[in-house]
Order: sequence, then structure tokens, then C-alpha cells
Amino acid sequence: MTNDLLTLPIKIKTNEPLSRYTYTKTGGPADYLAFPTTRQELKDLLVRARKQKMPVTTLGNSSNLIIKDGGIRGLVIMLPEFNKIEVKKQQITAEAGAAIIAVTKAASKASLTGLEFAAGIPGSVGGAIFMNAGAYGGEIANVVSSIDEILPDGREVQISGSDLHFGYRHSIVQENHGIVVAATFNLEVGQQPQIQDKMDELNALRRSKQPLEYPSCGSVFKRPQGHFTGPLIIKAGLQGKSIGGAQVSNKHAGFIINTGNATATDYLQLIQLIQKTVKEKFAVQLETEVRIIGED
Repeated sequence: MTNDLLTLPIKIKTNEPLSRYTYTKTGGPADYLAFPTTRQELKDLLVRARKQKMPVTTLGNSSNLIIKDGGIRGLVIMLPEFNKIEVKKQQITAEAGAAIIAVTKAASKASLTGLEFAAGIPGSVGGAIFMNAGAYGGEIANVVSSIDEILPDGREVQISGSDLHFGYRHSIVQENHGIVVAATFNLEVGQQPQIQDKMDELNALRRSKQPLEYPSCGSVFKRPQGHFTGPLIIKAGLQGKSIGGAQVSNKHAGFIINTGNATATDYLQLIQLIQKTVKEKFAVQLETEVRIIGED
């Protein structure tokens, strides 16, 4: 089984620590970590893995993700080479491995408005589709025209934005287990100075409020109905609380930072403590926004 996968002419690392690729700088090893460079290579990987009944996990920029310390079994796929961005009239088509920030820069340069909200989101295009990424009142669902996806059996499909079943941090990709390879965004013509000013304003706001100087997994919890997460955590007396190297940020209590040598277990124990304390004190159940995968 091992040799069969490794016979493909694709860059594949074995027993590779995923802490090298995550924003938290935590996470155990992947059995196999592959870096396909074309759609055909990706299809070949999926078909081979399916034939061997090997589980497949796709990672983007791993910015809103915690990978447990036991790592991920089977095949993990990353798409850094899928990074082309093309502007045609009022549409931008970007491959899944491109950074959303790079797409917003292309939009600004082309005087296209609609993606300003995403100017500071650190994820990839594929991850942004998967999670329906959003910030400052905007979300990916509002601007996606269609995506190209490769399904687990290797079939390539195109799905329109209206069929992606977008919800709060949700899309159909979470159900059909395909891999996004590209997305097309429908934007409006705007004034370049105003577009750039808005992006600069939101990035300044992000820098002033979020602990960007430390590794983190981004916003940890979904916003509970009728509440704001940060103030709840502060009222619970947990701002600054640490377990191991993981700490509730003193800059924004909705973030957990890695102050040095944190493990994924530190993160998960701190998340559980926050959930338990907030539930006991305020009868509010905090749900995680961050995606948690892998084995203990």
C-alpha cells in the first residue's frame, strides 16, 4: 500500500509534522503529505487513495484549524502550487491554493469592489469556500459565482454559487468531501482609491484588535446568539488564562495564542475550560468556529 502511493511522480513526504504548516505552529504528523501541482496529479492521488481505502484530508493555509497532537492518518493534500489568479472584466477566477488576501489585492488593482471585507483574512481560496469565510459584515457566499471541485472518485465538477448551500461557516464542500481547485468571484466596478481605502481601514482595525503578532488559530468560537464571545470570556475571568503555551489573548479574548511551545492539547484543554466556565456562569454554550481534526 505504501509503495503504491509513493510510485506516483508527485512530491510526497512521509510522517511529516504538520506543525510546520499550521498558523498555531502545533499539530502531529501526517502519514503522507502530498503536494500535487496539476489537476491531473490531484485526480491520480484521489483515485489511488480511494483504491487503497486510504482516508484523505485537504489542508489550505491552516489558519482557522487545530490539528491534534496525534496527527492525521492516511493522505493529507496541500495545494500551494494551485495559486493562479485571473481577472476578466468583473470576474476573478482564483485557484484554491491562492491566498484570499492576494485575491483582494487583485480586485483592488482592477477597481473591483465586493471583496474588501476579506482584505485581511489569512486563509486560502479553498479554505474560504469550505468555511464560507467572513469578516466585517461580508462573507464569501455573497461574491462566489461558481467553484471547480474534484470529487473523491476523481470526477471534476463545477458547482454554481447558489448550489453551494452556504451558511454560517458552512458550505456543501463539507458534505460532499470534494476538493475545491478554483473559484470564480463576481464583483462590481468601483473606484480604486475608495476600494483600497476600505481595505486599509479594515486591516488597520484588524491589527489594532487582533493579536497578529502571535501564532493563533484565528477566531476560536462562533458568535452565540444575543452575545459577543470576547466580553463573555472576559466576564468569566479567563482573559490571560494559560494552559501550557496556549493563552487567551489579552488583546482579544476571542483568540487563543501560542506564547511558545504550545501543543494542540494545550489549545483543546483551554477551549474546553472556556466552554465549561462560560456555560456555568452565563448558561451560554460556546461552539467552536475553529476546525479541529486529527487524532489525540
